[in-house]
Amino acid sequence: MHDLNPSLLSDSGQHASPLKCWLAVLSVALGAFVVVTCEFLPIGLLTHITSGLRVTDGTAGLMVTIPGLVAAIAGPAMTIGAGKFDRRILVLALIALLVLSNAISALAPNFTIILLARVFFGISLGGFWTIAVTLGGRLVPRASMARATTIITAGISIATVLGIPTGVLIADHAGWRMAFAAVGGAALLAGLVQFFVLPSLPAPPAPGLRQLTNLLHHADARLGLATIAFVIAGHFAAYTYVTPFVKENTSISAASLSTLLLAYGAVGIAGNFAGGAGAARNLRITVTSVVSLLAASIFLLPFFRGNEAAIITLLLAWGLAFGALPISLQLWVFKAAPEALEGGAALLVSTFQIFIALGSVLGGRVVDLFGTPAVMWSAGISIMVGLVLVRLSRHSPTDAPELQLVP
Repeated sequence: MHDLNPSLLSDSGQHASPLKCWLAVLSVALGAFVVVTCEFLPIGLLTHITSGLRVTDGTAGLMVTIPGLVAAIAGPAMTIGAGKFDRRILVLALIALLVLSNAISALAPNFTIILLARVFFGISLGGFWTIAVTLGGRLVPRASMARATTIITAGISIATVLGIPTGVLIADHAGWRMAFAAVGGAALLAGLVQFFVLPSLPAPPAPGLRQLTNLLHHADARLGLATIAFVIAGHFAAYTYVTPFVKENTSISAASLSTLLLAYGAVGIAGNFAGGAGAARNLRITVTSVVSLLAASIFLLPFFRGNEAAIITLLLAWGLAFGALPISLQLWVFKAAPEALEGGAALLVSTFQIFIALGSVLGGRVVDLFGTPAVMWSAGISIMVGLVLVRLSRHSPTDAPELQLVP
């Protein structure tokens, strides 16, 4: 523990054992798991809620759209407004807001109240990710930063594989309100764990608006954000319509398709850990390899229509690449501007959320006009543009960031 920066910790944290440091990392990963489960849970509960509250599918989709838009604003706003607040207190407050959001959703008498609850969730979503993804470099020794960030982001993949299907299972047997209540209970548990294991986390040395402006002064950080925009837009343009593509171009049954998508999520977990390990060794090669594999697996799908084995292989390669993508791109931006971690995290949140929505909308237009094969080609080209931007960067981040958060 000799290389852990003690000025980032409370008095008790200065002498924290390695076990307590890693328990703190796991508590943040648990929070990430709950946040992502809550974000996409309405997709699985769509039919339950539309029938229960008598709204259309399109209207119910606002439960996913609105939090994303709110999060895109809340991330930068959190960076600007958080000032010198202890980040431990902010994390606990954001988890408390997550509990409140799910409690309101579970008790909501109408759809308008659910949308209000989802606004609260959007604030929690944007704020949590702005702070949480920076904690990998603050809770453990700098040499373990990549591993800690990998564990935190693993909550995303695990939520996709386990959290969301579990929520749907609860809704099938006990109703959609109980599913929201269960997620709220899980959030409460995460908050209690964090209360006991998170150390004091002082504000970064350049809080507020300077976190954003410092980041944007770095050309490679700007290129990183542009890369994320093209890659995320391409991924979600294609992934939103992967189910109709598979149904149209293979004879895979509905049950087998569900199993395939579950396997996609499972290899994503493996990809997350592989991406973290690769980034710790050579970040440039890892980012280049991950983006290349993502572009190739999506772009090649239409060339193998009717070939189920090839399509399954490409889908699994896609899942592996996308699992490694968040950790790789986060570390890329953080390496470019290590003195502006929260600014980087805030702009990452905004970029992700905006281009998730934009990619899905543009993908829908391509599908309506030209069909599902065309959206795969278009998405692959978008991701290739991101790959070109990676290659244009001037610096060579060959190692995971060794962050100096306090001068």
